Amino acid sequence: MMYIRYGFDITIESDAPISMLLQMSVRPERQLDLLGIEEFSTNPGVPYSTFVDEFGNHCRRLSAPGGLFRMQKTALITDSGLPEPDFPDAQEMPIQALPDDVLHFLLPSRYCDSDLLMQPAWDLFGQIPPGWDRVQAIMDWTHDHIKFNYQDADATRTAKDAFEQGKGVCRDFAHLAIAFCRAMNIPARYVNGYLGDFGIPAPPDPMDFAASVQVYLSGRWWDFDPRNNIRRIGRLPVGYGRDATDVALISSFGQHRLVNFTVITDEVDAEGNIIPPMKKAAAE
Repeated sequence: MMYIRYGFDITIESDAPISMLLQMSVRPERQLDLLGIEEFSTNPGVPYSTFVDEFGNHCRRLSAPGGLFRMQKTALITDSGLPEPDFPDAQEMPIQALPDDVLHFLLPSRYCDSDLLMQPAWDLFGQIPPGWDRVQAIMDWTHDHIKFNYQDADATRTAKDAFEQGKGVCRDFAHLAIAFCRAMNIPARYVNGYLGDFGIPAPPDPMDFAASVQVYLSGRWWDFDPRNNIRRIGRLPVGYGRDATDVALISSFGQHRLVNFTVITDEVDAEGNIIPPMKKAAAE
């Protein structure tokens, strides 16, 4: 078992009061693993309400005054410390056997325009045996096809755009892999969450939220990560949805400017002391 301290420190600035929706708490099913509560605060202090959306994601609703507005949260959670499970024998399911609440993860969505990728998907993956091997082949191809660069982030890029451009950030990897799966009648959904650098060499980039994928095989959802393409430790899901539209971290109904964006995902010991991530030299 391991302990993970996670949270954020975000400051925005706006010229007028704006209403906001926040989706940065761990999913309700993981809140049983919390040690204490998520400590959320704002400066200036404002009242807020919480609700669970149609995908089961925990959301906060508030109104921010004009000017600088700071939002902070920290929490401590336990995790197994094990890599995400895999099951190479997992099989695709016939559509008529899928649960009702899984069906809409077969359909095209705003960023996962699977209807426009039908032919490429079947050309690339149609000869691969259905099931886990086919899904993993989709993740492998997406991982190799897209060149990751923070400077290539584009809030309007769709899966088809990512397929044609071959560049993007983690959300583009996820959107393309999901669209390929849906094009082949495999239910797939978008995952946003905290992902610390646990068990891997520490990368040079600052900590951020991470987009990944869940695919429905053999009667349950399985985690896949086309950006990293390995089974990771300590992923803390925040939101599930059809694509990035459903799991936006901050939805503001008015213009704002981002002043500071800090994400916290650290392994700590029982006394709360940070355990340094693996160093690259040591890993080699």
